[in-house]
Amino acid sequence: MPLSEHEQRLFDQIERSLAEDPKFASAVRASDPRFHARRRLVVAAFVIVAGLALVVYGTVSSNTPLGVAGFVVMLGAAAFAMQSRRKGQATDLHAVGGNATRRTRQSTRKSGIVDRLEERWRGRPEGHR
Repeated sequence: MPLSEHEQRLFDQIERSLAEDPKFASAVRASDPRFHARRRLVVAAFVIVAGLALVVYGTVSSNTPLGVAGFVVMLGAAAFAMQSRRKGQATDLHAVGGNATRRTRQSTRKSGIVDRLEERWRGRPEGHR
């Protein structure tokens, strides 16, 4: 059910007043999963660099266990980064004033590609394997 013109004007006014409130903006940012995922990705990047430094130092100093430990640290940080990235993309609505329509278009595009690939697979000639 669409909003009346009066309700739409009120809604726009409320949205503008909330967007201008810095306290509200920081509260929304603090609860935004994208913000936390971005922070975890930055931490994971630093840990990956530290792991790489351990690998290089272990190789230069001929200390194999240190090099292996550095590789394990890098691998763990990469897994953490991938998990954080997935968590940041999992929710549909991230923040007030966010661009939820862009998100739905992206997911529609992705499902469209998958649908087209499935149609191609179903429509392939059966004799060519």
